[in-house]
Amino acid sequence: MAKKFESTERFVKPDVKYNSLLVSKFINSIMETGKKSTAERILYTALDTVQEKVSGTEPLELFEKAIENVKPEIEVRAKRVGGATYQVPTPVSPKRRLSLAMRWILDAARKRKGQPMYLRLAAELIAAYNREGSAMATRENIHKMAEANKAFAHFAW
Repeated sequence: MAKKFESTERFVKPDVKYNSLLVSKFINSIMETGKKSTAERILYTALDTVQEKVSGTEPLELFEKAIENVKPEIEVRAKRVGGATYQVPTPVSPKRRLSLAMRWILDAARKRKGQPMYLRLAAELIAAYNREGSAMATRENIHKMAEANKAFAHFAW
């Protein structure tokens, strides 16, 4: 019999510079093809850039606030009922909220062109901190869709 899936979350260690699990998870999200040192360099340089651009705040504090601002509270899920598919608004679990927020910030940073990745990421983090930018727009669109489809909320069983 196949071994049951176990989450690797318990193996994630805090990062070296800030001693934060959140930063460590974000580094793992940035990482492509196993290049962790490159991902660390991108994030740490971006946080240093954020500290220079936004005076009066700690970079870790700004990073955590930016992630918190982007986290969605509700999303829509497709539900088939009697041959019709409805977009049913459902609350988002805390784990999924975090992963969606990190994914949206990274996608928004990767879509910006013409600058090194650390500058794009720094700009997106500052924008998310100020409740602006593409990641926040994605969150707002999800919330608008959920609001528009709240008539189908009774299908969420």
